[in-house]
Order: sequence, then structure tokens, then C-alpha cells
Amino acid sequence: MGFLSPWFLAGLTALGLPVYLHLLRQHKTTPKQFASLMFFERRTQSSIKHRRLKYILLMILRLLLLFFVVMAFAAPFVRNMGPIGAAGNRLLIVAIDNSYSMRIGDRFTRAKREAAQVLAGKGGREQAQVLAIGATVHAMTQPVTDPGELRAAVEAIQQSDSRSSYGEMARALRSIEQSARMPLEVHLFSDMQKSALPPAFTDLRLGDSTKLVVHAMADRMLPNYAVESVSAPRSLFDPKKARIQVTVASYHAPAAKRNVTLAVNGKSVGTKPLDVPENGRATVEFIGLDANYGFNKAEARIDASDEMKGDDTLFFSVERSDPRSVLFLHEGRQTKGLLYYKAALESATEGAFVVENLPAEQGGNIALAKYGFAVLSDVGPTLPASLEQTLKTWVQGGGSLLVAAGPASAGRTRVPVFDEAIRESRYASRAGERFLVAGAMDPTHPVMKATGRWENVKFYQAVRVDQGSSRVVARLADETPLLLEKRVGEGRVLVFTSTFDNISNDFPLHPSFVPFIEQSARYLVGTEVRPSSYNVDSYVELRAEKGAGTVEVLDPKGKRALDLKQSTTARSFLLQETGFYDIGRANGRHELVAVNADRKESDLELAPQDTVTMWQGTGKATPTAGSTEERDQQTANLWWYAMLGATLAALAESWLANRYLDAVPTDA
Repeated sequence: MGFLSPWFLAGLTALGLPVYLHLLRQHKTTPKQFASLMFFERRTQSSIKHRRLKYILLMILRLLLLFFVVMAFAAPFVRNMGPIGAAGNRLLIVAIDNSYSMRIGDRFTRAKREAAQVLAGKGGREQAQVLAIGATVHAMTQPVTDPGELRAAVEAIQQSDSRSSYGEMARALRSIEQSARMPLEVHLFSDMQKSALPPAFTDLRLGDSTKLVVHAMADRMLPNYAVESVSAPRSLFDPKKARIQVTVASYHAPAAKRNVTLAVNGKSVGTKPLDVPENGRATVEFIGLDANYGFNKAEARIDASDEMKGDDTLFFSVERSDPRSVLFLHEGRQTKGLLYYKAALESATEGAFVVENLPAEQGGNIALAKYGFAVLSDVGPTLPASLEQTLKTWVQGGGSLLVAAGPASAGRTRVPVFDEAIRESRYASRAGERFLVAGAMDPTHPVMKATGRWENVKFYQAVRVDQGSSRVVARLADETPLLLEKRVGEGRVLVFTSTFDNISNDFPLHPSFVPFIEQSARYLVGTEVRPSSYNVDSYVELRAEKGAGTVEVLDPKGKRALDLKQSTTARSFLLQETGFYDIGRANGRHELVAVNADRKESDLELAPQDTVTMWQGTGKATPTAGSTEERDQQTANLWWYAMLGATLAALAESWLANRYLDAVPTDA
């Protein structure tokens, strides 16, 4: 207990006033008239019997009134460490790191053994909780007292392929302390990797009543070599032209020569020596990849002799297929847009796409399943309703469509399949430099990567399309949407509000045109947005809309990773193991996903001891004077209890004093 204004306690000296009034000021001598005092003897009269305390209850009430008033001004407080009656209690937390680097030696086994010993030493009625620490924090139990349940929770923790994050652990501990409302004693069993520390030290902040005890499972930093990354094409059309770059990193290890082996479907296709510098990295390149048609399980590995074996191999997947067919639908004899588009696409993608063209009025019964995506180039009201419905059904099932809206499209009320209203056609004459230029662009969109900002491109005509529920990727300088995207069912539609024919604009004459055509084509077929490999703890998209189709996911062991409900409702999936996941998407597309442990786990440098010590010290920090919220969480101010007591004492004193006054006899 303490006082926020202790100098007001000097007011307790006023407690002598009621005693003085009741003891020294109660006896009064009233002179009386008498005929003669000559026969009386002079003597000193004793007043002891007159100074006896009277009205003791009234005096006590007055003393209490003064005492409570002084206490209210002194502002007493007590530490708010938990609920009433919980003083001295604590919650014992056992946190076990099960990240990828804990596989080295007996680190994980020793961590579980020492954690069991800590739990064995807790009091019989003391609560404890077991946590598994990785990229996220998993509570293996709720706060319980049962030793058997706690031991079983420790044994149930399994090694994972995840990376550790002390920032996530600190956040979880702050939440636990706030909900438990009692002090925490946390025992962390970890190899204390430096890479597990968050970028900002403030993210490690513990609660004000949290004590952290660190049990280090690693006593020294170990040198390590690892395959850090592989740069490989996601889709392969000509195996002889494939270029695969493998980067090998040395983490605090001396310079060494390592052999790098490239394997496909378990078969070695090439080995090259590589000189890896001390505490650095080196890259080797392979030309050509002997892959089968369809998806292939590929890997790059090194012949390292360090204690961490898992990162000596990195998995990636490659799909070999014939060039994708692209359907280009145009208006009658308007083939100029086809000329520019086909030349740009087939020259940029090294034979990845083959363009087939067809007048829109002849495409009523066309089979779209064989095409990677379709292009609808400035098609006006002559577009058959049956073809538009066929395109819409195909897109909803997972197909992709690029719409170029030009002068012919202005005769329609809505953009085909995209289904947003066309408001007007904006036209500017070429004379007198009357043109528009590209304005704001979204550089984060995959289509805009490596395409520049379309500088110096002149737009003479553009169709104004309502944005609606679509995403605007690029705008003209007058805010007219230039490139829009919208998900339609499981597919996607891109709308370019001009043309590819070098009439409505001079875009085909600029260097940014070919990259735009290439990036948009790869995006529409899905090869641009998905890498050849993922890290553990990444999410992969399964469907665009909930309940659209059924998804099937097989984990690296060949087991189904989704139950019946999840296969029809899940929109994304968390990758938790290294290896290859076989995914059948809701849009009917098949994919082989390669997953690897985060290479941050390969850096076995230990966290500095002074950083760990400061982290432990954050649990004993005193909040700043300006932090009212933190101060209220730490202390309970009792001043209003004192004011309540003063009010009750004042009411009781007034009532009792009135009764005593009524009982005093009056002189006749």
C-alpha cells in the first residue's frame, strides 16, 4: 500500500481537536449570587472529575470523520496484482520452442525433458499452462493444476518445420497476463536464435508482472551451409532452354567447395562444383532440365557435412506443357489489334503462347476449355448472345478474359462478362497535342511489374467504364479508369479501356507495350502469381469464393489435408510441412506446390546475451507517469473509499449530535 500525496498525512494532527473539545472544554463554572462569603474557607477546587470524557461515541465519529478526510487527500492505493484473494498467486508458463532449428542434436528432446522437471516442481494448487512456440503460439492446455494433463501436453508437442518468433511469443504472453490477472512465471526452452528476434525491440515487451526464465538449448553458434534459393521457371515449354540458378549460403562457416546436384522426380540430371565464400553466398547455373510433361518434383541439394541436414536440400516444382493457346476474338475485319497483340505476345514469352484468332460473330459454338485465356478485342453490339453466355460460364468456372474496349464497344451499354456499365467514349483529336496520358497506377499488381509507368504513351480515345466492385489498376490523368480487374466466379476479367490497334492510342509503339502484354498473359493463366516454391507457414489460395466447387489437398505424406466441410468452404490453406502438396483447385486447375523451411532457421547465430537480459527486464519495468491506462492496470486507488467513509461518519455524527442536544435540560 502507498500514498499518491503522502504530505497530506500531516493533517492527522487535527485528530487532537475533538479530544480537546470533549475533554478540556466541557467544564464551565457558572457564578451564583450569595449574601456573604465571610464564613467560607478559600481552597483550590479539583476539576479532575469534570474532565472525564463524555459522549465517547460522538467523539469517535468525529475522529473518524477527520481521519477519512485526511486519507482521501493523501490518495492511498494498493497494487492491483489480481482479483481479491489472489495475492501471492502466479501462473506458471512452460513454453517449448518446436521450430525447425530445434531438430539439431538432442535439443528438442532435452527441452521437453527439462520442461517436465520444471512442471514437477510446481505447487499442488498452482496453475500452469503449456505453450508450443513457432511462427505462431499454440496453447497445448488452458491454465490447469492437474500434473498428468500438463505432462501429457508436453509429450504431445511435436517437432515442426516452422520458424520461431519471439515477438509472437511476447504478444501472446501479454494477452495471457491480461486475461489471467495474476503474475506469470514463464520458462522458455529454446535454442535462442538471433533470427527469431523481431526487428523492433519493443515487440519483445513483456507484461509488468511477467518473469521470464530462459533455458538455452544451444551453448554455442554452429556453422552451417544451406541451399538458400532456387530461381526456376514455373512453367516449362522448351526443356533445353530452361535456366535454373541455385544459390548456396554459408552461415558463419568457412570458405568451402560444395557440389550442387539438380534432381527431377528423384533422378539426378546434373552436378556442378561451387566455391562458397566464408560467411557469404555463391550461385551456380544449370542450362536445360529433363522434365516430364505435367508437374515435376525437382530439388537442388549440396553435399554439406554440418549438423543441420534438412536445409541442404531445397524443393521446387516445374510444370512442363505445350505452348498455351490464346483465343483472340475480334470485330469482323478489324485485325490490326490482332497484329500488334500477337507479335508482342509470341516474341516476349519464347513460345509459351500460341494465338488463334476468330471473328466474334463466328464463335457461337467454340470450345473454350483448351484455351489458357481469351481476348475480346473491341467487340460491339454484334457479339452473339450465345458467345457472351459461353464466355461468362467459362470464366465463372475458372477461365480468364482480357477485354479491350474501343469505339465499337461504346455502342454497348455494358462490358461483356465484366458486366459493368459503359458511360461514354472519351475522344481527343490528334491535332494540337490533344491527348491524355497515363496517371495513377498500382505498382503492386502483378500485371504492372516490369512494365514501367507507360511514360509518353498518348491515349486519344478511352471508354469510361463504371468501377463498380472492380479494382482499378491504372487510370488516365483525368481519372478515367484505364485498366480494371474483377473476379467473376473462380475466374478473372481484365478490362483495358482502349485498344491494341495503334489508332485509339500509340501504346504498341512504346517499350512498355510488350512487357504489359507478357505480364497480363502470365497473370491470366496463373503462372505469374505463384512461385516455384513456398515457405512453411505461407498460405496458398484455394478458391476465389466460398462454396464454389470442391478442393482436394494431399499433404507431403499423401494424406488428405482437408475434411469434407473444409473441401467445400476453405478459401486458403496453411502450408505446415516441407515437401510437395498436391492441390486440386475449385476452378479445376491442378497444382503441385513445393514447400521448404524458412531459411532464417538456417542461421544458427545466438541472440546476444545483453538483448536477452534486457528482454527479461521488460517484465519488471515501471510505467511512465503519463501512461494513465498502464497505471490504472497496476494500482487500485482507494481515495473514493475514504470519501465514502467520511460521508458516512459525517451523517452519523450529525444524527448523534442532534440526539445529545435534545437530551440536555434547559434552565427554568
